[in-house]
Amino acid sequence: MIITSLLDTDLYKFTMMQVVLHQFPGAEVEYRFKCRNKGALAPYVNEIREEIRGLCSLRFQDAELAYLKAMRFIKADFIDFLGIFKLNEKYVSVNGLPSGEIEVSIKGPWLHTILFEIPVLAIINEVYFRNTQKQPDFEEGRRRLTAKIGLLRGNGLKDLKIADYGTRRRFGKVWHDEALRTLSSKLGIHATGQFAGTSNVLFAMKLGLTPLGTMAHEYLQACQALGPRLRDSQVFGFESWAKEYRGDLGIALSDVYGMSAFLRDFDMFFCKLFDGARHDSGDPFQWGERMIAHYNKNRVDPKTKTLIFSDGLTVPRTIELYKQFKGRCQLAFGIGTNLTNDLGYEPLQIVIKMIRCNGQPVAKLSDTPSKNMCDDEKYLAYLRQVFEIEQP
Repeated sequence: MIITSLLDTDLYKFTMMQVVLHQFPGAEVEYRFKCRNKGALAPYVNEIREEIRGLCSLRFQDAELAYLKAMRFIKADFIDFLGIFKLNEKYVSVNGLPSGEIEVSIKGPWLHTILFEIPVLAIINEVYFRNTQKQPDFEEGRRRLTAKIGLLRGNGLKDLKIADYGTRRRFGKVWHDEALRTLSSKLGIHATGQFAGTSNVLFAMKLGLTPLGTMAHEYLQACQALGPRLRDSQVFGFESWAKEYRGDLGIALSDVYGMSAFLRDFDMFFCKLFDGARHDSGDPFQWGERMIAHYNKNRVDPKTKTLIFSDGLTVPRTIELYKQFKGRCQLAFGIGTNLTNDLGYEPLQIVIKMIRCNGQPVAKLSDTPSKNMCDDEKYLAYLRQVFEIEQP
């Protein structure tokens, strides 16, 4: 079985799930899978289904709940809920298509489906690679990882810290474990090291790493259906987050409607309230400059705020960004596929995105058009009009 613990997922799934429990317990959602590698997955439908069946047999163990409970922002009633929680197979379907692709649909109560995304993506990846690469070239993976570590330990980079954001697109769980152990030992962890931590809660617990994460796109997308009116949905999302965490977990995601729409809503109040923002689409250098200018415009010292970069980063790109913004703000870098699936094989380009909430379409309109995902063109056009977003 690929997934053997419900903690084998990203921290932001739990931080969002707690908001859902407390503020939107009745929300109904639908997620859709997308793979940009054509015709790659249909032969493995039955295997994927079996692994998901195994996933749905899992429960949180007492030690896992104790680990979550020790986090300062996790509340006791949420732990009580997780103590009786179990993923239900009836909310997920996997089907092969004549094109050679697969269709994965997740549909049901948000509270009971939110934990499917990351492990299902990890399952799809590992099933694919264990069938197509029966004798993986781990030596090549180690060579590449060693080269990256060498770059990160270069002159003038001792304050550059990276984190692992690669659970969903990892080559496999065993390689993920080895990569994290190598990064921890070679770069050092905690305050003095260059390895800041991981988004994966299970590995954070096992390896003594810092678990990292706040919110993802689905949270702000769902607010399109849950808020008072569409134009205020981004503000509603940030205010609901602040209501839950009272200033903790203060990193705002900036690209659900594109950077310009984000800056219009991220006013002085949010500039002061939130600790920083996360980049996940569009040109990262332009984004960083615009964020710093926006903080200055709102009379907030950018040096007190954190800019997190997490969009398809490689180590060389991370170093370029670090050199451009070092000393001008606080910096964090989340690297995914390039850390957990770089053994010389082409990675799968796969995502699972929310497409409906409470029966109505929801969407992301990012600064990278290929990242948009919505099956309702009329709604997309309306969203662009409401948020004053130009057609790409």
